[in-house]
Amino acid sequence: MSPLILLAIFIAATLLGYSIIKNVPSLLHTPLMSGMNALSGITVLGALTTVSILTREYSPVVAGLVGGLAVVLAMINVVGGFGVTHRMLRMFDKGGRK
Repeated sequence: MSPLILLAIFIAATLLGYSIIKNVPSLLHTPLMSGMNALSGITVLGALTTVSILTREYSPVVAGLVGGLAVVLAMINVVGGFGVTHRMLRMFDKGGRK
């Protein structure tokens, strides 16, 4: 697949995602984020698939750098989502535990 087509798909997905999130009321952001944590794991799988594809087409060094960056960014998303979910659930803890 052409890199130009992949870039166009990425830009279209970014704009669509931004427009969807922009229209969600602020009270629903945290519950939606907690529900999306499982789907964020799919981003990690996509990053690993990218490494596999890039290894066949380019040098292993380029594939390792681009794929490694993709995995790190995807994991930041996953860990951040779980952190926000944990904090949200502590707000509703009636026992007063820390």
